[in-house]
Amino acid sequence: MEYQAFLIKYAEIGTKGKNRYVFEDALAKDIRMKLKRATGEYYVARERGRIYVHVKSESYDYEECMDALQHVFGIAGIAPMVQIPYSQEFADLEKAVLSYFRAAYGDKPVSFKVESRRAEKSYPMTSPEIEMELGHSILENFPNTRVDVHKPEVKLRIEIRQFINIYGKIIPGLSGMPLGTNGKAMLLLSGGIDSPVAGFKVAKRGALIEATYFHAPPYTSERAKIKVMDLARQLSTYTGPIMLHVVNFTEIQLAIYDRCPHEELTIIMRRYMMRIAEALAYKNGCIGLITGESIGQVASQTLQSLVCTNEVCTLPVYRPLIAFDKQEIVDVAEQIGTYETSIEPYEDCCTIFVAKHPVTKPIVEKIRKSEEKLFPEMDAMVEKAVNEVESILIRKERGNE
Repeated sequence: MEYQAFLIKYAEIGTKGKNRYVFEDALAKDIRMKLKRATGEYYVARERGRIYVHVKSESYDYEECMDALQHVFGIAGIAPMVQIPYSQEFADLEKAVLSYFRAAYGDKPVSFKVESRRAEKSYPMTSPEIEMELGHSILENFPNTRVDVHKPEVKLRIEIRQFINIYGKIIPGLSGMPLGTNGKAMLLLSGGIDSPVAGFKVAKRGALIEATYFHAPPYTSERAKIKVMDLARQLSTYTGPIMLHVVNFTEIQLAIYDRCPHEELTIIMRRYMMRIAEALAYKNGCIGLITGESIGQVASQTLQSLVCTNEVCTLPVYRPLIAFDKQEIVDVAEQIGTYETSIEPYEDCCTIFVAKHPVTKPIVEKIRKSEEKLFPEMDAMVEKAVNEVESILIRKERGNE
């Protein structure tokens, strides 16, 4: 089956009223960007509340095209279409529909229903007449088929517009909102399972993503850093290019380890990560932080611990996984392709300097008191970490796996 075009269906965008065009423009822009990874030439067009992807080149890769479209936030469904020029002759429509049905379903014993939408009112037949005549023609030419108006296996859709669109399947998309329609946020990206999923979830709501990774050489290996870069690259297939900020956290972690109570190491370390990530967020135009925290998953993610973490931030902290259990997070990680990388055995700084018996119900005032032991050197260390950050642009290139 050769498809000349793809009809892009969206859901939430259709509720946006007078500024819907802003979301449609953003969606079309991201579609164009994602299709650069697919073999072939494509033309993306908006028309009367619809978005079309037209195939320009004679040879294109259908699977690559579909894969690219299924990585675009905002698309609810993708309908591969046969598109023919508008004609008032029913015989032209009938011929195209029978050809489509034969190529798509052959002699399979399928149930079907014809749905017609006549946006071009100059067409001489009404929608019910079109449906009745095409249904009769299909039954006559394909004896193994039968009509089922309630639960058909094939819902054959005919749209009569400036062109005539014919399609029989809608492939699910990611849904959500188009990238760039909800500002930019800074993701605290570790080598674990949770944070890439958190970044994916917030990007799905239209936010652009930058990321901060805390590296502690020589306690964490270069391979741990490469692992995080791989995760960012996998995430970028959905979010577009990600600027990854690699922070050298060794000096700060050693100071915390040497001067603070060991049961408070994790929460104090986390507070300094949030301070640094927020400084980088302000520096790079981000308007929020993203973490992969889930209530009660580890000691630093109890409600009391989250209060202590939030206390050092002025930007909002988005925690899209806050009520997820671990298996729910793993399921999404597998879906988006980050799980296998996340479970590679390269430890990050959070696991290297973990406390044996971390406090689970920290008190903000007590944590502040413990942090006083780090002054005045810590301010200079934080400033140095922010100023000497290594920033790497991560993107998914065509052919990269």
